[in-house]
Amino acid sequence: MLMYLIVQQGKVLEIGRNIRPNGSGISHWAEFIESISSNFAHPLAILLAQIVTIVFVARIFGWIFKKMGQPTVIGEIVAGIILGPSLIGLYFPGFTQIIFPVDSLGNIQFLSQFGLILFMFIVGIELDLKTLKDKASDAIVISHASIIVPFTFGLGLAYLIYPSFAPKNIPFLSFGLFIGIAMSITAFPVLARIVHEKEIHKTRLGTIVITCAAIDDITAWCILAAVIAIVKAGSFLSSLYTILIAIGYFFVMVKVVKPFLKRVAELYPTREYLSKQVVAIFLFTLILSAYATEVIGIHALFGAFIAGTIMPGNLKFKNIFVEKIEDVTLVLLLPLFFVYTGLRTQIGLINDPELWEVTGLIILVAVAGKFLGGSLSAKFVGQGWHDSLSIGALMNTRGLMELVVLNIGYDLGVLSPEIFSMMVIMALVTTIMTGPALYLIRKLFKNKEGFVVPELNNFNKFRILISFGNPERGKILLRVANSFMRKSDSSSAVTVMHLSPNNELNQVNIDEYETESFLPLVNESKVLDLKINPLFKVTNDIYSEITDVANKGHYNLLLVGLGQSIFEGSFLGRILGFTTSIIVPDKLINTVTGKNKLFERSLFEESTRFILAKVDVPVGIFIDKNLLKVEKVFIPVASTNDSFLVRYIKMLVENPHISITIIDVSGTFNISEIGGLVNTPEDDLSAKISFILEEDISGEKINENDLMLVSLESWKKIVKARYSWLAQTPSTLIIRE
Repeated sequence: MLMYLIVQQGKVLEIGRNIRPNGSGISHWAEFIESISSNFAHPLAILLAQIVTIVFVARIFGWIFKKMGQPTVIGEIVAGIILGPSLIGLYFPGFTQIIFPVDSLGNIQFLSQFGLILFMFIVGIELDLKTLKDKASDAIVISHASIIVPFTFGLGLAYLIYPSFAPKNIPFLSFGLFIGIAMSITAFPVLARIVHEKEIHKTRLGTIVITCAAIDDITAWCILAAVIAIVKAGSFLSSLYTILIAIGYFFVMVKVVKPFLKRVAELYPTREYLSKQVVAIFLFTLILSAYATEVIGIHALFGAFIAGTIMPGNLKFKNIFVEKIEDVTLVLLLPLFFVYTGLRTQIGLINDPELWEVTGLIILVAVAGKFLGGSLSAKFVGQGWHDSLSIGALMNTRGLMELVVLNIGYDLGVLSPEIFSMMVIMALVTTIMTGPALYLIRKLFKNKEGFVVPELNNFNKFRILISFGNPERGKILLRVANSFMRKSDSSSAVTVMHLSPNNELNQVNIDEYETESFLPLVNESKVLDLKINPLFKVTNDIYSEITDVANKGHYNLLLVGLGQSIFEGSFLGRILGFTTSIIVPDKLINTVTGKNKLFERSLFEESTRFILAKVDVPVGIFIDKNLLKVEKVFIPVASTNDSFLVRYIKMLVENPHISITIIDVSGTFNISEIGGLVNTPEDDLSAKISFILEEDISGEKINENDLMLVSLESWKKIVKARYSWLAQTPSTLIIRE
């Protein structure tokens, strides 16, 4: 009542304010439509619609190019070009006007620039300067040659195209320097990713080329900073003041800021101690460094890169800190930069055969400069022709870093729209050709050097493959595998595989990361007195890689942990699963083709179902409930097709520390039949195996066991029947034959 009176009195205050009364010439529906239209046109709504469109299209094209064997970044760049005036803007101008109106592009530009700042910061963090120093003997010669040669070629190219394509108000020195640096750049993150995909990162070639690319990255960014200073200052002499100030900035960062940050990292070494206040110190350093270099005149990205290189060198600290900013940078902000570049790329401007000839000349000069510079210098320092040519092909990779340089040149007015578009095409072509070039070189030399998946030639062995993500869970899977192993001879073998998801950032010290990933399992294997074969791979598609290794390795059993969703089995989970599939192309395709049903009930998460569908060897799906040891095993048999379990019973029986309890609902087993199959005296089996009736089973009895071993078919029946003892089950291994 009081609120009503206040509202009524408030209406008196409206007198003289020209407020349009309800129903004055406009219907409620029209008023609603007008309000909705206004909401759509709000700058924030437009920006959010742009982000949704960009992330969706970038994910789709990134996935397509990944399936083609190309880096995801290529697909994201192509997505930007397609969304720009070259395709969508040309044939669907209405869409462009709604989603990408010209006056809204400034918002995308600033967001993309901030994403680049974070990206360059991460690149700097993951450059291990100490490691580079230890490996830099030959790499310095190769990396510098792969800058000097293409830079010289670029100056020559600039001389040829300057009269026709340089902006009118840009002197030749500025234009030539930018063309030179654009020809010299190597995309270290993309190159490192290709090296790991091709599985040569453990070879001498892989070590050299990653070191070369890292040194190239540092050198090129220093040269770029000088080039930007010269361009902004207008002449070389006036730019010396900028360069001197930049040297002073660098001195302060290395001698003052770096020791301070190192001390902070020593005081807060773990995730528990890395509070928001501590993170704020490092982010403040990043922003302040980027601001300083922007004001000095050598671009904010250089400051972000330097801020990354002076971060504390502790690997654990780096990983913790990078985790906090990596995903949002790579998934959300970086695609904005690709699309913004695509929106500025007007391939339609190259509408004449002569212009395409110039584009071809640019590509030819870019490839020749990098390939010759890298290959000949590698041969000069003593590399074989195979490695030398491979280094040249890899150093020709440009990718994202090239786009950064081109956008800087475009923003400074040094590159015209035509040259900008030609150079973007060059960046795409030189990156796309890296994979095929390596394949041709390998074919030419029939080189067998590289990282090979360990093959087990003794086919009499019982071979288990364990695939783990979390090392602590890997330890538990190792305990399960150990229960099937015989220590008396060498007839058993266990391969433990850790797959690292691929992205644009690959650490130089990947070997240290690999060692840390396997250390808990190595220690556990010593406790169990079990020999293991470690297998580490960086991959685009973890689950496809698991199935590929399992099938090609002729393993007898693949052990994986159960992937679970926090929404598993709920209506919300199925809705979220469908929503997720929109930005995960594999899931989207499976949903559209009917392989995934939106409201289908399933016992397992999609990744587990994928493995079950694709793997030809037996699969063990492990559900952990804090397994500490395997001494008492419970085996429920609810299907007549469970006779294959005898194979696993035999291995368990041969382990002197294990006793087995079987409840045979289906009538498949009895002690005599098992004795005949495992060639063990019935008296000995009776001491190891006990049978119980279904009516005698209880949750308490089930819970006394360490592990439940069950077939997939029986597991489905047990879950469907909802036995009262189901909630009391211990850790469970579900076998799919």
